[in-house]
Amino acid sequence: MAASLHRLLGGEPMVLLADRALFWPRRSRLMICDLHLGKADAFRRSGIALPHGGTDDDLSRLTALLQATGASELMVLGDFLHGAAGNTLWRRQWLAWREAHAAVIVSVLAGNHDRALPDANLRIDYCGTAMDDAPFALRHAPSRQRHLHVLCGHVHPVLALPGIPGRWPAFWLREGCTVLPAFSRFTGGVVPVTDPRDECIACADGELVPVCASRLERRHPR
Repeated sequence: MAASLHRLLGGEPMVLLADRALFWPRRSRLMICDLHLGKADAFRRSGIALPHGGTDDDLSRLTALLQATGASELMVLGDFLHGAAGNTLWRRQWLAWREAHAAVIVSVLAGNHDRALPDANLRIDYCGTAMDDAPFALRHAPSRQRHLHVLCGHVHPVLALPGIPGRWPAFWLREGCTVLPAFSRFTGGVVPVTDPRDECIACADGELVPVCASRLERRHPR
């Protein structure tokens, strides 16, 4: 087990990171998905009591990943937000983080929770719903692109590991498509439906754990 693993995705050398991120060395680009800023606030407004500190934790993890990789760009593959972007604590925390990392380009694709993103003034480069950067098609949700390998999120894949309670966020590597784990720790997840050609890699306590697709809880042939 290791904190990082090298894989060829679409023929391109890439680095999978145990803290739920993907690094593209040639572009010096760190990629995450499903940050869901403001999700805890949305739950609190609905009357659900939740502890504070989740945003600080997620942003601290981002800082550590930028330092470890030396990335010059952070790209979020959708669901940067979870809802509205008013004058909230998480917004102030994000803008303070952005100021501290002003030299880093922050590019964001829109996901299904990002309706407020274009007008949110969060000091990001808004990229719409899709961007192609060969050999990759950058999307929020999984899709098929004939000549490009899709990098995406949205699914929140999780895996059960033998002898360890619970389920762990995971990378799901498929033919023509790689699904990243949700970056935010305040997310649920689903066990992916796989076949033996897939590779699944769990992010478990700072380590990456490859899991044979045939041992997963649910699978079917394509």
